Formats: sequence, structure tokens, C-alpha cells
Amino acid sequence: MSRRHGFTLVELLVVIAIISILMGLMLPAVNSAREAAHRASCMNNLKQIGLALHMHHDAYGELPAGWSGKDRQTRQASVLGEPGWGWASQIMPRLELGNVADNLLHFDLPVTDPANAEGRKFRLPHFRCPSDGGPDTFTLGGEHQGSSSNAAGLEFAKANYVGVFGIGDLHACAKTPVGQVGRGEGAFYHNSRVRFQEFSDGLTHTFLVGERSSKLGYAAWSGVVPGDACLLSLAVGTATRPVNDRDAAGHHFGSRHPGGALFLSGGGSVHFANDATDLATLQGLCTRDAGDLPGNFFVP
Repeated sequence: MSRRHGFTLVELLVVIAIISILMGLMLPAVNSAREAAHRASCMNNLKQIGLALHMHHDAYGELPAGWSGKDRQTRQASVLGEPGWGWASQIMPRLELGNVADNLLHFDLPVTDPANAEGRKFRLPHFRCPSDGGPDTFTLGGEHQGSSSNAAGLEFAKANYVGVFGIGDLHACAKTPVGQVGRGEGAFYHNSRVRFQEFSDGLTHTFLVGERSSKLGYAAWSGVVPGDACLLSLAVGTATRPVNDRDAAGHHFGSRHPGGALFLSGGGSVHFANDATDLATLQGLCTRDAGDLPGNFFVP
């Protein structure tokens, strides 16, 4: 007589248990490999941005302004003035994005002008960290950033890299009287025209650009919203709190990389500042001429 062969219920449960254990062991490894690839891609983005900034400096003798702003009536400097274009929009030709700038952006008009609506929300992978998922755009108002009526409803393409303003308060900068430049201690601030010669702390010991995850606060490669003091942080960040600090707000630095965030130094190298980096060290790295060298931060 022939006998039928098959799994018993116990054998089937054992096999399922073994497969579940193997999957449980493999998942962390897969996630770790994925994050390593994302981090490498993010580092490459920052290196390309660093190269573009150096090419801009070679061409003009200065870094681009953190954001541009003049009073509409008097044409004097105004932190909350127009047009609001940020530093990232000024290096697009050096990132082989000249066609995007030429065809979609109207630099003679404010960032918020309807003519710039399409360009303002154009996704640029060059300014996105792969670890920061979610939609490619965000809309101001409601639960998102934006305090003024002219900001509500505006849609922007996300970015994850912001210029280093310094260690000052952006809200205090917004109160700078018309006719004066809202200065920061870092590489990028209102109408800034910083030259490499001004980095007396040393280019390699000064951060130019840092990460910000969309969970912490939004950033935009296009620039800021003229007239809105809360939205200067779309273009720049300030080191008034440690990296990924639990009390950090939308104008600080942080990322979705486990344990820290990536920063671009003036020398073109990219460094990982972990969550344990003390605030004094971080602030020393975010100032260009304060004489506060970061000690052994760059020692492997």
C-alpha cells in the first residue's frame, strides 16, 4: 500500500518559527545597509553642494547671500524684504541645474510671486536627504510653519540642507531695522557676501551647511517668505540647541540618520556631528571668526 507524505502541524509550526526568527535577524541588517547607503548618498549631496559653493566663490569672490531682502519702497536692506531668494537657488548652475533656473525661476520677482509657483515646488534631489522620506513638497499654514497671512497656502519643494547662520536668534535678526543687514556669525545671513578670507577660524574648522529633517522643521532650496519672521529658517539654521535636541525647533539642525547629522565644512569635507556633541563645540564650528577652534572634533 502507498503512503501519503506531508508535514505535520507541529513540523509546519516549527518551520514558520524558524523563518520568523531568520527574518527578525535579517531585518536589522537590511535596515542598517539601507541607512548606510542613504548616508553615503547624503554625504555625496553635501560634497557636491560644497564644490558648487567653491565654484561660486571662484566666480564672484564671495559666497551667495543666505537670503536676499530689500524694502520694496526704499530699496534699502530689509531682513523681511523681497525677493527672498536663498543661497541654494544661487548655486543651481554649478549643480547642472541651470535649465531649471532659467526656465522656471524669475529672480526679479519675489519667491512667493505666482509666477514662481511652479519653480518653487520643483523637486531637486540634490537638496534632499534619502533618509528623509515623505512627500516632496509641503504647504505652509495650519499645522506647518508660517505665521503671516501671505504665507498660508504656499507650496514649496522640500530641502534638507540649510546654510549655517551662526549662533544667534533668527527672531532677533528679523527685528533688524530697515537699512541695516541682519548679520549672523556663520557663512550665510541676510544679504551676506562672505569671503573665504573672513573665516579666520579656518575653512576646515567651520561648517557652511547642515542637515535638517522635515520632522524637525521644514527647509526650502528656493528661499524665504518675505514678510514672515518665522520663515527665515527655510533657508538657514542656527546652533542655539544641540543636534537633534528634544527641545529643538524648526530653525535648528538635525536629521533622520541615527545618532546625529551631517555637516559640510568650508574645506569641502563632510562630517558627522553626533547627538552627544556638546553645544559649545557645535557653536564653535558654526562661527567663522570667533576664535573658538573645535579642539579634537576633526581627529578620527
